[in-house]
Amino acid sequence: MLKRLSGMSRSAINRTRSMLTGDKASGPVVDHVMPEPQVVAADAHPVTRKLIGRNALKVLDRLHENGHRACLVGGGVRDALVGLRPKDFDVATDASPEQVKALFRNSRIIGRRFRLVHVVYGREIIEVATFRAAHDAGAGGEVAASGRIVRDNVYGTIEEDAVRRDFSVNGLYWDVADGSVVDYVGGLDDIDAGVFRLIGDPLTRCEEDPVRVLRAVRLAAKLGFSIEQNTLKAMRQVSPELGKTAPARLFDEVLKLFQGGYAEKSFDAVREHDLLQHLFPALHRRLGRLDEAARNDLESMLRAALANTDRRVSQRKPITPAYLLAFMLWPEVEEEALRSVTAGEPVHDALAAAAERALSEQIGATSIPKRFSGPMKEIWHMQPRLERDRGARAISLMEDRRFRAAYDFLCLRATIDPLLKPVAKWWTEVQTIEDEDARLDSAAQRPTCAHVWGELPGGGKKKRRGGSRRRKRGPRAGGGPVSSSGADSSGQ
Repeated sequence: MLKRLSGMSRSAINRTRSMLTGDKASGPVVDHVMPEPQVVAADAHPVTRKLIGRNALKVLDRLHENGHRACLVGGGVRDALVGLRPKDFDVATDASPEQVKALFRNSRIIGRRFRLVHVVYGREIIEVATFRAAHDAGAGGEVAASGRIVRDNVYGTIEEDAVRRDFSVNGLYWDVADGSVVDYVGGLDDIDAGVFRLIGDPLTRCEEDPVRVLRAVRLAAKLGFSIEQNTLKAMRQVSPELGKTAPARLFDEVLKLFQGGYAEKSFDAVREHDLLQHLFPALHRRLGRLDEAARNDLESMLRAALANTDRRVSQRKPITPAYLLAFMLWPEVEEEALRSVTAGEPVHDALAAAAERALSEQIGATSIPKRFSGPMKEIWHMQPRLERDRGARAISLMEDRRFRAAYDFLCLRATIDPLLKPVAKWWTEVQTIEDEDARLDSAAQRPTCAHVWGELPGGGKKKRRGGSRRRKRGPRAGGGPVSSSGADSSGQ
């Protein structure tokens, strides 16, 4: 794929790879002589300044102009080499965090476990890390008894930094000084072969950070790469440790898995490697206990939601985690709420209780910030109203800020529930009616499926408690207040 202008021979590459993937007993990689790099000149590879973000170039250029070595590293280099447009721009340098901060007034040093610098340009943050050495190469590194890295602040050279990165295809550097790509770990050959391979002993590297298991699955799905066998074996051995990983870190990985434009492929990969139980335990249990037909129906609905997210990403339309997360948890929420409604509990109360229980369990696996859990609840609470409200109450729903997302949610549910198809069809058609009176006429005669939520057969109503006095009430979203802050046209 690339014209290698200098560096190692094939036999030298193989010797280096053997060294980097040796047994734990062989000692830290840095005890060995550092390999000579493969260097690909600027005119022999596709990584160019045009592909690198303007703000990342500002950081790289200023570091270089002030006498520091500065390289783009990781996903930005990898994606450019495989023909994708890079989105992530991480910088590695021989400057210390304090030296970097002194060069950029718009920067701050962050982290304790891993100190680095964030250079802030409006909403964009360029992450700058100092070259690291092995964790046991000096003060500033600490590894727990489990093998997990506790602190990672031992600074070193670019050669040492390369061999302590996670995957070989992420251990490639684009040097701003001359535009060359530098490879110490065989990453160029693994890109040619389409293989994800951990650098060093695979089991040790997975134990250092079990989240690397998810990262491998995500990136292999994104790029269509296979996972090298020893790496795959280590991943399977360490994957139970994901259950002990901080829920906030797993939530970040969920966002990367399902919001990068390849959500459907990522879902397949997560299922293939038996990792769904660590991310969405309730959904994992449900898929395991359903019969084949019911499982296929649920998977079809989930795939439709995942494909919709991928489509919006490809069209550069806004997306929110709330929409997809609401789908992942909805089967449990719906089942429990329907059970409570059948037992006589009001729809709004049943949904509220079911939502809280589902979210409580999910937060034990992956945290969900309130800015997402709130909209999820609103989408869920609108489902009964979309199914059964008539007249002005139905039309008022179209002004709710969550209407578009809730409507899309209903349409996807209708793909596996025949009872919902006439309702979804009506909502699609009524949005095209511009005359207000005509809308109201249509809403007065609209199809409903109130029986889904426990209404009595034949349209009968359950008796009102506390006498016959009628109290004036405003519109309710499944029993709750309806916001009038404007419709959300994003669909997510």
